[in-house]
Amino acid sequence: MFDNHDARIKYYELLLERELDFIKEYALPDGFHFEFYKVGDRDVWIELEKSAKEFSSYEEGLNAWNRYYYDKEDELLNRMVFVVNNAGEKVATATAFYDSNGKDKSGSGWLHWVCVKREYQGIGLSKPLISHTLNVMKSLGYTHAKIPTQTTTWLAVKLYLDLGFLPVPENAITSRNGWCIIKTLTDHKRLHDFEYVSEAEITGDDHE
Repeated sequence: MFDNHDARIKYYELLLERELDFIKEYALPDGFHFEFYKVGDRDVWIELEKSAKEFSSYEEGLNAWNRYYYDKEDELLNRMVFVVNNAGEKVATATAFYDSNGKDKSGSGWLHWVCVKREYQGIGLSKPLISHTLNVMKSLGYTHAKIPTQTTTWLAVKLYLDLGFLPVPENAITSRNGWCIIKTLTDHKRLHDFEYVSEAEITGDDHE
């Protein structure tokens, strides 16, 4: 009933975390391989994120790029990962980064902008991409990972839970209603401490 990126769902910011002591690896399907970012890949990244409905326009994507990665292009050379098909097309991406806002003082790595091109979703790219990027993060010396996301991308949240992430305790309090929405949409076993909510609460039509 809800798309994997659905603006009808009431928006809450969510934050998940996990240790990087053991990362289960998943193999890419045949015909795909990983590559790191190369200088000039900015617009490819923007178009990928647009395809996955993260941005509605090139300008919006450029603003996000400048906010997170402006003057950090050298760092992306061993942090931003792409999944590439045999034709050389980049079809998915994720970045082993850090909190570029400087608010998180924990030293955690931050998994940034996980995205699979719309027409390549559902063929088994996401888990290999995330596990590979987490291993990149681990190789950079991080021992703990966080990932910021939101209720509107609820299927991605389910995937992160499947891969061992849990709600950050503080966020579980401040965005409890959001986590209850995720619990209702996914019935995920890791969210046993949260309650189910009504469809009206999911869409915000309860006028709370």
